[in-house]
Amino acid sequence: MRAAPVLSTLVLTAHGSADPRSAAVTHAVAGRIRRLRPWLDVRAAFLEQTQPALPDVLAQTRDATVVPFLLADAYHARVDIPAVIDAVDRPVRTAAVLGEDPALLTVARLRLSEAGVSPYDPDLGVIAVAVGSSRPAANARTSTVASALADGTRWAGARVAFATGPHANLADSADALRQTGARRLVIVPWFLAHGRITDRVAEYAAREGISMAEPLGSHNLVAATVLDRFDEVTAARAAA
Repeated sequence: MRAAPVLSTLVLTAHGSADPRSAAVTHAVAGRIRRLRPWLDVRAAFLEQTQPALPDVLAQTRDATVVPFLLADAYHARVDIPAVIDAVDRPVRTAAVLGEDPALLTVARLRLSEAGVSPYDPDLGVIAVAVGSSRPAANARTSTVASALADGTRWAGARVAFATGPHANLADSADALRQTGARRLVIVPWFLAHGRITDRVAEYAAREGISMAEPLGSHNLVAATVLDRFDEVTAARAAA
């Protein structure tokens, strides 16, 4: 008889922020994962500014799979998390970032709907605002969010704008949508939680008279996406 697979501890790892709203979402999603799989050991961890720190959590676990609570495959996922894992004297597996998962796009559409956005509004321009990266491949993947959100709608247009990084272009994206016929604009943050960056975006939106939806936040589809990344690692381990 084939032995049952040993379940690794799922370490949901966020960047960390001085803004408590960010950690609150991480812990809330971890709680949702526990309710979805009560037999699974789930722990939240952070790279900086917030406790518990990832090195401390890994030191308390013998069999861990780190799932980055990150949307983009950029510096934090490619450099920061591997550096912490390399310093740990035990094997630790790492899952992929959440990325532009269809489930997360569904949550973003829900946030737009909650903000009063209709998919049939031909005068509307939608700006999906994300964190920018110095890695072009990460920005290119993030840029697919706009067309995915607009698929099947009658909007005047949709664009991704970067709030930070070398390609920050929020104002340019708003101008481009207006020039292509959008009479009204709405911003949907391609962020997991509110923080200082989304506050700056909200200040810009208020100055420009642009409405703004909520970030993805804590939702069962966000938790399910984390579990998908964890399951990918578990399946690969079982097949090895």
